[in-house]
Amino acid sequence: MEVNSKNYEKIMKGTTTIGLVCADGVVLGADSRATMDTFIASSEAKKIWKIDNNLAITIAGGVGDAQELIRIVKTQNEIYKMNENRPLSPKSAASLLSVVLQQSKMMPFYVGLIVGGIDEDKTQLYTLDALGGNMEESKFAATGSGSLTALGYIEEAYKKGITTKEGIKIVAKALAIAMKRDSATGDHMMITVVNKTGCTEYTEKEVEKFIAGK
Repeated sequence: MEVNSKNYEKIMKGTTTIGLVCADGVVLGADSRATMDTFIASSEAKKIWKIDNNLAITIAGGVGDAQELIRIVKTQNEIYKMNENRPLSPKSAASLLSVVLQQSKMMPFYVGLIVGGIDEDKTQLYTLDALGGNMEESKFAATGSGSLTALGYIEEAYKKGITTKEGIKIVAKALAIAMKRDSATGDHMMITVVNKTGCTEYTEKEVEKFIAGK
């Protein structure tokens, strides 16, 4: 995540966000570094946002653009809940974001998003680009400058049907590898699990305890 030195708008050119489809839910992960050219502007950038108990989104790109999209999804989710007495599904949220991004192609939102969650116990994962491209992912996805390094590990470690507990370990390891090799990825990691019990956020210390079995 990078801050443009010319206008000080936060722009992400380097980050790592990850999404994994698991048998019992979705695991999302991200680092916390925001940079301004070669300067580390923040070590506490929030890149995973809970929308509801069944839905979360990772952000990569302009912070202002991403936050505006998060506000739109949260508002539409609350309206949908009032009308339908249930939250948006990940598929509906991804479709909504795709429409918003498509309508702004002439002045695009500078973002890359991963939308993940569950709908009636079915896991769903989608990636969206700045022009509204919307792709459903059946296994995993990653965005940002550290994504190639992370994907190299995930390709080998991921197995169809893994549990979210196994997925947490894979995402944590992939983020750790990206942090070592990509200078724009770093500081802290956050991992979020969305399953039938809800949306649970884990700090880096909690992830370390989880991996250690404590």
